[in-house]
Amino acid sequence: MSDPFYRSKEWHRLRTIVLKRDPTCRTPGCGRQSVAVDHILQRSKGGADHPSNLRGLCTQCHNQRRQGGEPRAWCDTDGRPRQAGHWWNRPQNGLNPTRGKP
Repeated sequence: MSDPFYRSKEWHRLRTIVLKRDPTCRTPGCGRQSVAVDHILQRSKGGADHPSNLRGLCTQCHNQRRQGGEPRAWCDTDGRPRQAGHWWNRPQNGLNPTRGKP
């Protein structure tokens, strides 16, 4: 974070706005408290310093993002848990809730 922008009053103002708007991590399925503000389209690639291009992330998802990828939580993009043994993925009463069929 060597960019002086991140030490500016403008960034602190934007950060406050976004964390208030996004109190929980915006990564689908995460649900942890947002503590970092992330540019969806990075500043280095022309992303705007505007709330519409910012999102609140938890520390873990922000670290994944900083390593060059999109944050991934415990769930897939459809909101289903990735862990095969998760109770949501187990058949119950002959139904598999991830498919909604017997």
